[in-house]
Amino acid sequence: MNRLKLIFGVFILSIWSCDSKDDIIPDPQSDKVRGAILESMEEWYYWNEELPAAINTADYTTNEELLDALIVKPLDRFSYLTTQEAFNNAFVGKNAGHGFGFAFDANEKLFLTFVFEDSPAGLDGWQRGWEIIEINDKTISEYKNASGGYDFQLGPSDPGVTNSFTFRLPDGTTTTRTNIKAEYQSNSVLHQEVIDLNGKKVGYWVYQSFKATAGQSPTKSLEVDESMKFFEEAGIDELIIDLRYNGGGSVAVAEQINNYLIQASNTDKLMYTNQLNSLKKELEKIVNFKKQGGLNLSKILFITSRGSASASELVINSLNPYLDITLVGDNTYGKPVGSFPLSGYNKILKQNNVELVPITFATANAEGYTEYFDGFPADFAVGDTPQFNWGDPNDLRLAAALAVIENGSVSGRLLNTFYRPTWEMIDQFNGLEQEFPAY
Repeated sequence: MNRLKLIFGVFILSIWSCDSKDDIIPDPQSDKVRGAILESMEEWYYWNEELPAAINTADYTTNEELLDALIVKPLDRFSYLTTQEAFNNAFVGKNAGHGFGFAFDANEKLFLTFVFEDSPAGLDGWQRGWEIIEINDKTISEYKNASGGYDFQLGPSDPGVTNSFTFRLPDGTTTTRTNIKAEYQSNSVLHQEVIDLNGKKVGYWVYQSFKATAGQSPTKSLEVDESMKFFEEAGIDELIIDLRYNGGGSVAVAEQINNYLIQASNTDKLMYTNQLNSLKKELEKIVNFKKQGGLNLSKILFITSRGSASASELVINSLNPYLDITLVGDNTYGKPVGSFPLSGYNKILKQNNVELVPITFATANAEGYTEYFDGFPADFAVGDTPQFNWGDPNDLRLAAALAVIENGSVSGRLLNTFYRPTWEMIDQFNGLEQEFPAY
């Protein structure tokens, strides 16, 4: 039986009905597998008509080399290969690593940006706003390369990998922590609160990635349910959604959030449509809003950055025809296309534990808007201040969002803080890890 399973990019069709044999020995880097990759790309790739006219898989020594030769550049920055287990774990928040993110401020000082609660870093008490001054006894500048980027050499995300970090805390003291990577369950909601702004109740929600709760049918996030209930019971008048470090994730969860945010008067109206290649037109679909909860908002403020991608942009694009949307921070990443995994359609990929996740469709909102490869521009460009913890009024992007709610605009003082880092955390990652970036 076919089952439609949603991730970013509208949907994943996950069907599989082959007879597995116990005596099959996986050989993921074989030419047979590369043949299956080429065959799957010809069938499912969104730009399949632009694939090379003739290609010999035997000319490539790795699956990755072949995929790089097949993808359409520069539009396709997103297609990737992984394993089936890694793919499935990522979309329900099963991680391995230290469990944190970091970013540079305007003075190129490096700060923790978020810490997952149950990760090794979270269990050691790390907090957003701690400045990282050394990693493994080397200063941050020692990791800078000739191109202006950074390679912090933290090793693979395997349990047992150890790194040492020296922090300068907000009170000026320093501490050195040795942290061992481990498996953990990551949280998507980093912070939520209600801010009293001159008698107006403003919800502030920091959402890090669109991850589903394992075992839920239909696919959804219990964290999202709890957050929306929190804001509804608080009776908020306005809502700020902070997506500045959100690389994307499950489209089913994006739809869940949209259905909470849309007004009741717009239920059953078009959320988005998707477009597949010419061979798969019969699988294209229309998704309508189905109002959930009691929130009744006319506008939403989003805090964004170049790290806001994929499902983050889908939410913004889908809501834009119906609500007054304002973006504060920086332009988003620019991913109007999506993917679903193809091992369920190819026995060879399945048997060899190769998950091929190429671009397979584009999405369009109710106004037909789908071309945002350059990202959504910020209405008010304001610099990031990772040295301040969540909810701190000194956080410039939060202050700017509150200013828009209060005054309809942002002061020149805040606008003058804008800077665009030459290197951001999203630059460190590719493929699956870019959608869920964390160390």
